[in-house]
Amino acid sequence: MNIAVETQAIDRKQDFPGLVTDHGKPWHYLDTAATSQKPQAVIDTVARVLGRDYATVHRGVYSRSAQMTLGYEAARRRVAEFVGGAEDELVFTRGATEAINLVAQSWGAANLRAGDRILLSQLEHHSNIVPWQLLAARTGALIDVCPITGDGRIDLDAAEKMLTRDHKLVSFAHVSNVLGSTLDARRAADLAHAVGAKLLLDGCQSVPRMAVNVAALECDFYVFSSHKLYGPTGVGALWARGELLESMPPWEGGGAMIEKVTFTGSTYAPPPQRFEAGTPAIAEAIGFAAAVDYVEAIGMEEIAAHEYALVAHLREGLRPMNDIRLFGPEDSAGIVSFLIDGVHPHDLGTILDEENVAIRAGHHCAQPLMDHLGIPATARASFGLYSDESDVEALLRGIERTRRIFG
Repeated sequence: MNIAVETQAIDRKQDFPGLVTDHGKPWHYLDTAATSQKPQAVIDTVARVLGRDYATVHRGVYSRSAQMTLGYEAARRRVAEFVGGAEDELVFTRGATEAINLVAQSWGAANLRAGDRILLSQLEHHSNIVPWQLLAARTGALIDVCPITGDGRIDLDAAEKMLTRDHKLVSFAHVSNVLGSTLDARRAADLAHAVGAKLLLDGCQSVPRMAVNVAALECDFYVFSSHKLYGPTGVGALWARGELLESMPPWEGGGAMIEKVTFTGSTYAPPPQRFEAGTPAIAEAIGFAAAVDYVEAIGMEEIAAHEYALVAHLREGLRPMNDIRLFGPEDSAGIVSFLIDGVHPHDLGTILDEENVAIRAGHHCAQPLMDHLGIPATARASFGLYSDESDVEALLRGIERTRRIFG
């Protein structure tokens, strides 16, 4: 994909109060893949819900509780529509990590047996590895690992050769949090379904960066988080096909997920409430929907083009430096990982911080990928809709200073 560097910028820095230092200087925040800054519109929504509008949901007969319940369920509908799903197919969770664990401990525990197989990839986040390891230890299922291509994409040709009728689940990142590489998700779905397996997609990095439609992707499960989509922390979502949710047993017990409780037994609410035990993250869910409103007002296609252009700008600036190693494909989605010869990423991150530039340095919760690459860590710059060329130039200046310091 060739995206012109001169793609028109999205000028929204003024909407994000966190992009200024304590001294009133610009803060060049390039760690959006870890968590995004929040626009004032989302901050105001959460403050209003926690203040003048606040009440519990699903329980009260008084008017404010009823209004809050309507607002909470409207948020569910809004977030579901954002990814092309229906409201009764979307479960609010504490984040994508909990959503994957929910699928593993509910659908997985009910459907996997000893000898069944799960296919993951070399580039997965720990949150898309460890829950399946826990499930495998519990059930006797086996885990296979699909390799990646030379430019850092999940190798679907290899996946096709690996998949058998013993595979019950394929679980892949839609966009790598380290390499920014984008999966051909529709082909992955076709390959999984051809052997009777289900497909789960980790959408943490894709949902903030591109338009997503779960119906078009034909996946079975899709997970994503609010805090990477310019919304609050502590809330995320699992979208799943309605018939799968209907078949899944609850994985946590308590209030809100029941129909009737006696000491001789209990019956459970239909999905999605069946999977939302206890008082939910009310303000956070409504803030999640406010973040959806915010990005859709800009346009996901515009955000994608903007971030591709910034990636191209940064890679062009780094390429002439012969002591820098770049990872991932040229058309990575908003993420650039790299190394400077002789400079540990943590040292680079510390020096950049002195220049008011914030990047991530480390293994990015992807240690198996680091092992595959033969390195302990990378430096990672990741863009958001508020990023612009001034952030790229500040990073390049900081890198040049670091190179001088280290000779």
